[in-house]
Parts: sequence; structure tokens; C-alpha cells
Amino acid sequence: MTGKRKNRCSFCGRSEDEVALMLTGLNGFICNDCVHQAEQIVRESMGGGKRNKADNAAGIDMDELPKPHDIKAFLDQYVIGQDSAKRYLSVAVYNHYKRLAQMVDDDGVEIEKSNIIMVGPTGTGKTLLARTIAKQLKVPFTIVDATIFTEAGYVGEDVESILTRLLQVADYDVAATERGIVFIDEIDKIARKQDNPSITRDVSGEGVQQGLLKLLEGSIVNVPPKGGRKHPDQDYIHVDTRNILFICGGAFDGIERKIAQRLNTHVVGYDSVQNQQHIDTKNLMKYIVPQDLKSFGLIPEIIGRLPVLTYLDPLDRDALRRILTEPKNSLVRQQVKLFQMDGIKLTFEEDALDYIVDKAVEYKLGARGLRSIMETIMIEAQFDAPSGKEKELNITRQYAERQITKSERLKE
Repeated sequence: MTGKRKNRCSFCGRSEDEVALMLTGLNGFICNDCVHQAEQIVRESMGGGKRNKADNAAGIDMDELPKPHDIKAFLDQYVIGQDSAKRYLSVAVYNHYKRLAQMVDDDGVEIEKSNIIMVGPTGTGKTLLARTIAKQLKVPFTIVDATIFTEAGYVGEDVESILTRLLQVADYDVAATERGIVFIDEIDKIARKQDNPSITRDVSGEGVQQGLLKLLEGSIVNVPPKGGRKHPDQDYIHVDTRNILFICGGAFDGIERKIAQRLNTHVVGYDSVQNQQHIDTKNLMKYIVPQDLKSFGLIPEIIGRLPVLTYLDPLDRDALRRILTEPKNSLVRQQVKLFQMDGIKLTFEEDALDYIVDKAVEYKLGARGLRSIMETIMIEAQFDAPSGKEKELNITRQYAERQITKSERLKE
């Protein structure tokens, strides 16, 4: 008696015992190896066709990506001014998507990533830009604070915990993590503390910068899945940082002096330099170059890994006035929403808003100063109004002045 006849692949002729999987059709069979070979042939023959999600490892459709103009228009809804920084950010994010959407079997041209560093005074919108752009991104995004990091072996967090945050945002999907974007805030706080690095060990300054080098450049990093310090018995997740875009931001308080020295001018006082009239001494940040970052305390290696340098303008009175009312999440709209939830209609007189702006200019805290002043003015109303019977509340200049004066007296 003969045994059962074995099915054979109609393409290579091997039996089902010789392959891992045999697919059955109407009039024939095909093994898993022939399926893979057929897929490669189809890809090669259609290589000149339209690129789509199947053509790149990240599954990104170029037709669906927001263009730089679209990204900037979205930022304009939430952030006032800062056109230069918005343009740099928009182009960087768009180019990041294009890197991820590269063909797997492309022509050998590899697009390198361009990490960004944003410099600007406190309260000008660096962190807000990062948080806003995160709303529109189609890749994992996280914001970390550089002040918590120390060199390995010291109290604090290792720089690898940056990737732990990104892993958590991506639900521990390593492939998604490896194409994410990280915003490192307060990058200026890890500047070198001493001109001579041999005097003391700079564990939260230059030591952290050295640790960041491999992350910014691109390498396989051992990441503790739950964050914290590394230890020998721990299981690690291996993350490739070559396709992770890093955006850094910092106030770099005092860097204007470094810029002024380089330009041979002075922040305050008279100068005999003939071309002084061409230099805007009120906004020296616009003249910043990588050399100034080195003078401030960033090591040359990390500056080289942050090739795109942009600045944020200090906010003038007109910009502060617009910030109060124009953005989708403006301070006035937030206060109106808070009172609306208690059934109270809140309104602000123009003079009151002008007074808030005048105080913010006086305090020199940028947009954060606006919020501080607004909270001081509204705290009493927020305490009393929910329990009261009034359904309308109008904030006048006199009311705002009274609340500020009362607050200043309490602090004395």
C-alpha cells in the first residue's frame, strides 16, 4: 500500500516536509521561501513607481505629511511671533519625516539628521513651541529637563533615562521609539562650570555633555526599561538613536556679554566702533553663532552634533499684548473658561489688559510674567465668585491695580 502523496511547491518542487510553510491554491502550491522571493521581484520591478507606506520601514506616506508651511501655520495658532524659530522647527520636523520615509532600497544616499538648538531669554516660548508641535506630530515625542542629569555613578539620573521617557510614550514599542523626537529643555544648565576642567569634577555639567554625545550622534544604547540607575543584573532594552531627532532649548542667561565681546561692542554704555549703529544692542541674540555657545560652556563636540542654531526674539510690549488674547489657549480665554464652568461670564476691559502688559514689561519675565500677574489679579475673584450669586464679572484697570497693590503689600 502506497503512502499519502505529499504536496510539492509548484515553483521550486520541494515537498511540504522540506519547507516551513506550504500555501495551497486552486491548482497548485507555493512555499514560504518562494513567497519571499516573489515579493523581492515585485519590489524590484516596481522600484520606479510611486513611493508609499510599504516602501519605507517607518510606514510613512509622504502624501499625508504636513508640509513646513502647514506646520508653521499650526504653530501660529498657539505661539505669537518667533517666525525664525518656527521656520527652523518646521523644516527640521519635515526633514525628519522624509528621513524616515526613505526607500529601503534607495540609491545609497543617506540623509543625515540635523539636531537643533534654540536659544532665547526666559518666557519667550521655547518649551511652548515644543509642546505645541508635539500635538501635530505622527511620531513619539517627549520633553525632558537637562537639570536632573548627572554623570554616571553620581546622585541623579543617567542620560539614558531620556530614552526611557521616549519608550514610555511609545508604549515600549522600540521601532516607534527609534524614530521619535526628544526636546531637551534647560540645555544651558549643563554648561561647563569651570574654564579648566581639571580643577574639579563637573558631574552635572561637562560630564553630562560627554554622556549626551553618543545619544545625539547615533548609537545603540542600553536603556533601563523603568528608568533610574543602571546595575549589572538589570535587563536592558537596546535602542538605536540614529533616527531620533533631538531639539535642545535654553535661556543661556548672560550669553549676550559673550556676543557683545565678539562683536566688539558693549551691552551698556558708549562705544567708538564705527559700525555700532548697524548692531541692534537690544537684541544681541540674533547675532549668536556656535562660537558663543563654546564661550558659554558647551563643549565643541556637542555643538558639532547640534548643527542647526536658531534664536528666539525677546518679547516686546506688542507681542505680550497679543499673547494675552490671540492664541487658542491664551490666558484670557483660560480665565474665561474657568469662570464659565461656574456659570459666570467673565470680561476684561482693555485698560486692564494694558495694565497687565505694563506690569509684565516691568518684571521682565516674558510670557511667564503675564501668567504670574494674571493669577495675582484673579485669585480673590476665583475664591469668592463660585460661592457668590453674581453671574457676571468685569475686570477693570482699577480692580487690577488694587489687587496688585494688595499683593505687594502682603509681600513686604
